[in-house]
Amino acid sequence: MKRPIAISDSANFYVSAERIFDPSLKNVPVIVLSNNDGCAVARSDEAKALGIKMGEPLHLIQDKIKAHGVRVFSSNYTLYGDISRRVVEVYEDFTPNVEIYSIDECFLDFSGFKNRDTHARTMRREVLLRIGVPVRIGIAPTKTLAKCANDIAKKNPIFGGVLDIMEDTLVDWFLPMVPVGDIWGIGRKTNAKLQKLGIHTAADLRAMPTKQARAVGSVVLERTVLELQGEPCIAFGDVEPQRKGMAVTRSSGQPMMDFDTVFQAVSAHVTRAAEKLRQHGLVAGTLTVFFHTNRHRPDKPQYAGSRSTRIVPMSSDTFDLVQAARRCAESAWPKGQGAKFGFTKAGVMLDDLLPIEDRPRTLFDVPRTNENAAMLALDQINDRFGKKTMVLASEGVKRTWQHRAEHRSPRYTTRLADLPVVR
Repeated sequence: MKRPIAISDSANFYVSAERIFDPSLKNVPVIVLSNNDGCAVARSDEAKALGIKMGEPLHLIQDKIKAHGVRVFSSNYTLYGDISRRVVEVYEDFTPNVEIYSIDECFLDFSGFKNRDTHARTMRREVLLRIGVPVRIGIAPTKTLAKCANDIAKKNPIFGGVLDIMEDTLVDWFLPMVPVGDIWGIGRKTNAKLQKLGIHTAADLRAMPTKQARAVGSVVLERTVLELQGEPCIAFGDVEPQRKGMAVTRSSGQPMMDFDTVFQAVSAHVTRAAEKLRQHGLVAGTLTVFFHTNRHRPDKPQYAGSRSTRIVPMSSDTFDLVQAARRCAESAWPKGQGAKFGFTKAGVMLDDLLPIEDRPRTLFDVPRTNENAAMLALDQINDRFGKKTMVLASEGVKRTWQHRAEHRSPRYTTRLADLPVVR
């Protein structure tokens, strides 16, 4: 028996999340900007119709914005993350197995449902009713085919947002409609190679010999061919894999000209990374700090600094990690000439992650009785009263390094002060 796998994705998710709380945004062009208000990373269908491209810099589309009344928003990741969580809660009412693939996409196990189409449409209506976000659903015997079905349902309104291609005859009918470059996992380079070989659609790729696929695009392309043939090669993730590493990095709202300002940004990123470690019950064994100037400004002095250090014993303690980050930042700082550089980005990476109960002990690793209590208190205070209620002094007060977000909407669902008010 084939196992039916569904994928549900939210339509223009960031835009849809903004529209939940502002009905005036319906049927008007809307774009959401990247960090630091740099470029368009989400566009409504109306904005796409105006020719606004994904990743197009904000300063290059100002004429279109003014001429067509395009509504512009800064990224509001706090809001988007919470809306995504709420959508997943609805999915969990319709299937016991949900695999979160991204902030706007989830794979769902549809095994055991007699009428999958009706079940999917009911779920779609429920998400729209309870959350206010439109979703599209593709159903197939493999993840790659499910993504193809979802892509077709997305582009063809006649399907009403749901397409089930569990039957082989339906797969034969629909795969010629999917361009090979739109298939999950096919990048630009692989697409170019396939085009030269006369492979233009998902149907063409499905017919490709697996040995040739491996020669053209390694085992990854071979696996994609098998998935298109209906053979599951990408397992359904019933259990979330353990994280091996994490990174926190941001662009600065204005150039950072001195060490103290750079380290304030680094310290804030380390604090956030430490919080993530504790949320997942992990400790880190390696920490890397980096910062660099604007590579797209060759007329300005350029510098990129990066240093790594081992964390012994492995830790998720904010104080331990900030101290280690300080050593790295000082070592990477350009000696005697830092003031001539304007650093525009800084970040921290944590690697060699392990569950805290598996942390290796060292000869001099004496447990600190107050360590867990202090971090628990810090997390509880920030959870109760809002992020950054209590921070380390090394983050600074003015925080001139914070990225720009001049068009950010309120955080309606996670901050009491931002709750909508009905008058």
